[in-house]
This record gives sequence, C-alpha cells and structure tokens, in this order.
Amino acid sequence: MEYKTTDLCDACDEAQACELPFMGFGRKRAFAGTIRTARYSLGLNVLRELINQPGHDQVLVIDGAEAGWRALFGDIMAGLAARNGWAGVIVNGPIRDRVEIDGMDVGVKALGTVPRRAHIGSRGELDVPVHFGGVTFTPGARVVADEDGVIVLPPGLNESSIKVDDAIAATARYVAG
Repeated sequence: MEYKTTDLCDACDEAQACELPFMGFGRKRAFAGTIRTARYSLGLNVLRELINQPGHDQVLVIDGAEAGWRALFGDIMAGLAARNGWAGVIVNGPIRDRVEIDGMDVGVKALGTVPRRAHIGSRGELDVPVHFGGVTFTPGARVVADEDGVIVLPPGLNESSIKVDDAIAATARYVAG
C-alpha cells in the first residue's frame, strides 16, 4: 500500500483517527478498503455469513464491545477472509490463533489475543454504523490501516484523492528547521 495513515492525517484534517491501540496480525500489515460492519450482539452468526461472501477488497469492521474479553475472530475466519478477497479486518476486541493468522496473506487489526472465543449464538447485526475509539465506522466509507493506526476518510474521498505531497514537504521543512 502506498499511502500512510500519518501522511493522510497530516494532509486531511477531516480524517478520523481511531484512538485504540490496535496490534497488527497476518502478513498484510497495511490495507485499505470500503467498510462493511458486523456488530456482536450475543452472537456473530452474521459474521460467518458475511466472511463467506466475496470481499471485493472491502474491509470488515467488527464491533465486539458486547463480547467482553473473548475472541471474535480466529484462524478459520482469517483463512476465509484471505480466500474470499477481503482487504482486511478490524476487530474492536481480541482475536485468537495468532500464530496461524500471522502466516496468512491477510491483514487483521485487533486489540490483542485471548484463547476463549465469543459465544456463537444469535445473529448479531450487519452493515450498521459502529462507534469505537472516537470514530464512527459507517458502511460504505473508506478506511485505511497500517502499523501506525486506523483512520476513516471523509465521505467521498479515497487515498488517491488526498494530496499528501504538500504535507510531507511541510514536515520535512519543519524538521530541517
């Protein structure tokens, strides 16, 4: 990926930076795409349905706030995400199966790892706006993730429509004194 979250934030004040300390998993440490969402609500059956669909380079954002400290995503789902063409996965909560996921051609951002999985149970919610880390992740918006964090771009913008050259030059001038 050629665009950095830091440069995009410097060049676009309207970019929303998520305030959570995400960790990166999988071989893709940077990814971007159109947001699809799944919210854990006493179960994540909706996630199983969604991850089995073609991803079309979209990013799946999973809000697991209601799951407590239980894994919402593991190696089987990561394998499906990679195979079905998802650009990446962002999890507001922990994942499991870190070693296996780190060997896969997938990008995952999560808050850590834990061995116990979340309850599979009920359906959950699909394609609803979810809010965490000071950012609202709206289905259809554009999200960019790398080792520095996760940002949501303003409506109608994508990475290539934000001119980062001036921001990079301004930083270089500032550092040079």
